[in-house]
Amino acid sequence: MPTPTSRLDRLFHITARGSTPKQEVVAGLTTFGAMAYIMAVNPAIMAIAGLPRHDMIITTIAAAICGTLLMAFGANLPIALAPAMSSNAIFAVTVVHQMHVSPAIAFTMILLGGLAFTILSLTRARQRIVQGFPLPVVHGIQFAIGIFIARIGMTTSGLVTPAPDGLRFGSLQDPAVLLGLAGLLLTIVIWRLRVPAGLLLAILLITMAGTFVTSGGHPVTTWPTRLMDWPNYPTHLLFPFDFTGFLSHLPLLIPITLYFLISDFFDATGTMMSVVSRTGLKDENGKPVLGRAAFAADGGASIIGSCLGTSTVSAYIESLVGAEAGGRTGLTALTVALLFLASSLFWPLITAIPAIATAPVLILVGLNMLRGLTTMGDLTAEDALTPLLMILVTVLTGSFVLALALGLILYTTLLAATRQFSRLTPMLLGLDVIFIVYLVLASRMGA
Repeated sequence: MPTPTSRLDRLFHITARGSTPKQEVVAGLTTFGAMAYIMAVNPAIMAIAGLPRHDMIITTIAAAICGTLLMAFGANLPIALAPAMSSNAIFAVTVVHQMHVSPAIAFTMILLGGLAFTILSLTRARQRIVQGFPLPVVHGIQFAIGIFIARIGMTTSGLVTPAPDGLRFGSLQDPAVLLGLAGLLLTIVIWRLRVPAGLLLAILLITMAGTFVTSGGHPVTTWPTRLMDWPNYPTHLLFPFDFTGFLSHLPLLIPITLYFLISDFFDATGTMMSVVSRTGLKDENGKPVLGRAAFAADGGASIIGSCLGTSTVSAYIESLVGAEAGGRTGLTALTVALLFLASSLFWPLITAIPAIATAPVLILVGLNMLRGLTTMGDLTAEDALTPLLMILVTVLTGSFVLALALGLILYTTLLAATRQFSRLTPMLLGLDVIFIVYLVLASRMGA
């Protein structure tokens, strides 16, 4: 085995993992290019919760830096973290906008979910949860969230608008709708051609095109007076918790808090397993290098993210492109964190990006989460109908939590009806009780 030649090499075991500092930096640049869109997309989503976009740009960048540094130095893996594309939508649309929960209470839910995740990561309970949670419900969560995110993208782009009987397609006489449609097609083509930093490029191109498109007498894109400035952290968002408010609505909020925990748990497990498997890194027992430190870093990132004032922070699947580029150590993640830090100087430019420019990315991300539907052909009725019902309810009502509750109840009912009592685990029955209580309370409150 080659001998480490520098302090950096010894810190990240670069030589031992068959890599070089140059290769790690290039991998970090590649990962950053693939996920930089989150700096524009996350603030656009969180704005639905009434949180100022400028504040959310800075907190998004800060959370990405902190979470990625935790993974770099705590687990020495080429995995980058940022506010998750599933949890931010639930935070802003479901919890704050639909349920009328204050952002402070919602941040408290993120904090508690992150604490629970971190505790589970340090025990053997993590593996038992992965094995004991119903797989059809896990698929249903992924599919329903995909539809939920795509639905947000369709509405914010103006491609669909409210109508007396639900939703209808936007008017093609509106130049902004035409820009949104063209932007969606452009984004999908760029993604399909695997253009480096393609999603970020698509956002920038649509933003520039918006300069020449007017809607309601105003240009879609309004440029700031300056493109760079020193970042000013929104200190009022530090430790933005309301434990009293959370406890006063405890029965109604427990199911959503559980969702944040479950979502982060399975997203992190799947993402990190995919990235580590792609690197080919194995321990002395021949198993992928993915120990408790990696999960603790992910859980710790959500705790820090909530303290900074943003939604659940989790590992990004875009880290795969960095692994493809040769990333094998935490130096790749460190490079990503430093690039996010440098990007914080361009916050005025990021604030100029209109929602119509980020909407196509939401639609594409949501559609990609539905790709697993192609593997459902051979499933049993109880395994297939559950996620399909969750998709249908999400599309028609726009309520992911309602879809999750009905999906769990349907799955349990089908198992009982077909006498598959061995699959009625305590975890499943406990979740049923929690979500039935939620449905009763939500109906009484009109949520």
